[in-house]
Amino acid sequence: MLSTAYPLALLLVAISALIWRRFYSKQLPLPPGPPTRFLIGNLHQLPEKEPWLQYAEWAKEHGPLITLRTFHHTQLILNSAKSALDLLERRSAVYSDRPMSWMLSLARRDVTMFQLSSLDSRFPKYRKMLHSGLNRRATQVYRPTQDHQLRVLLKGLAASPDKFIAHSKTYVASIALKIAYGYNVSTDDDYLVKLIDEAARVMTEIGQPFFFVQTFPFLRFLPSWFPLAKFKRVLTVNKPVLDTLEAAPIEWAEKAIDSGNYTESFFSQYFHPEGGQVVHGEEKDILNWTAGSIYAGGAHTTTSAIASFFLLMSTHPEIQKEAQDEIDRVIGRDQRLPTLEDQKALPYVSAVLKEVLRWAPVAPLGLKHCVTKDDFYEGYFIPKGTTVIANIWAITHDSEVYANPFAFDPTRHLGENPEADPFNFVFGYGRRVCPGATLAEDSLFLAISNILAAFNISRALDANGKEVEPCVEWRTSIVTLAMNFGCRIVPRSPDLLASLGV
Repeated sequence: MLSTAYPLALLLVAISALIWRRFYSKQLPLPPGPPTRFLIGNLHQLPEKEPWLQYAEWAKEHGPLITLRTFHHTQLILNSAKSALDLLERRSAVYSDRPMSWMLSLARRDVTMFQLSSLDSRFPKYRKMLHSGLNRRATQVYRPTQDHQLRVLLKGLAASPDKFIAHSKTYVASIALKIAYGYNVSTDDDYLVKLIDEAARVMTEIGQPFFFVQTFPFLRFLPSWFPLAKFKRVLTVNKPVLDTLEAAPIEWAEKAIDSGNYTESFFSQYFHPEGGQVVHGEEKDILNWTAGSIYAGGAHTTTSAIASFFLLMSTHPEIQKEAQDEIDRVIGRDQRLPTLEDQKALPYVSAVLKEVLRWAPVAPLGLKHCVTKDDFYEGYFIPKGTTVIANIWAITHDSEVYANPFAFDPTRHLGENPEADPFNFVFGYGRRVCPGATLAEDSLFLAISNILAAFNISRALDANGKEVEPCVEWRTSIVTLAMNFGCRIVPRSPDLLASLGV
């Protein structure tokens, strides 16, 4: 009797839970948000520039969870650290998918490491391959590459300081290309480096807030001249750039490996493993996309952080001096330049790095997540298929997490009770955390510490020799960038740079 009653009881509990869930979900509201219009929802309100600022403003009125509707599609904006960690970290099994994007699909970008669905059988293979090539132990192999490109960066800043953004791009892209494919950047006008920059522009074009094909997929079958087919015209112009971004470095690497004259790299390690068996089929596709993620992904984000560093040092001379004094005390002025081994002995410089990433997060909205099943959170219903966006900018400027959040203050990351580590927010969440975070952190520390040791950074001067307050424009894209500002970069010790061949 007991053996029969037990499974029957389980069945009744399961049925009751299902009925309760269906009933309860209909009783719970979606998180609040700005008022919608009939049919189009919030389409008319979607901000085209710096959307993270508008989302943060809405959060002041509606609370940290904001719902936006465009036609039948639901977006959930997370504007607090608590909600982002609760959902994207602690419930990562439900919140790690990517939403379907017709623009990315038509551009063939839905199979990249960044956009591939977590439910795809290739996803764990992507993650495993990248982890093996970018974990803490593996990145030690890349030290000579980082050191070499660092010298090139310092030399460029000494020779043409007005091109500091271009030098930063070359530094970051050179490291990524060398690690990913064994490719050497030999000029300031390198084709593959420029291609990364062009791809950033393209992703901004195809990633704008809304294209009608997202809601009405049948539009993809219409001719490009059709009034609602603007997306086709955008793709016609821009997709070739992304195709080239994918193919060009792979073609170069394969030719180099086939010739026998190549440098070991992430790509060569898997393309032509020991035993001489070349990968093919799905394994080859996985290799292409994972190597491409090192090339394209790392370059944009790290360049953004270095640009913000130049801006902040030019406007905060007292913080710059404090960091330089620490370097001089620990390493000695005019003796040598900092290395990664010095990082623990340079806590203030490390705090400057953290504060740069907090004050100006490189990806203010991160990458979109998608809910794989109905969920409930703090009295709200979050339906399956909802697109979830973590407003990283709002999180890193939340006064409940950071005191005086709009002030640039590295000391908040020091002492016995430092404020929340921004690394927990700016590199992504859960199963979607950036696999190259360690490499990015190392490259950033090397750049920031060495630039501080070698140069003084200050505001630009006008025609009358007076300092000019920078008027910054922030690029609106997945990865933002401080643009249209100038600064003066002057060597602290020309003799030191000369002794190092810089």
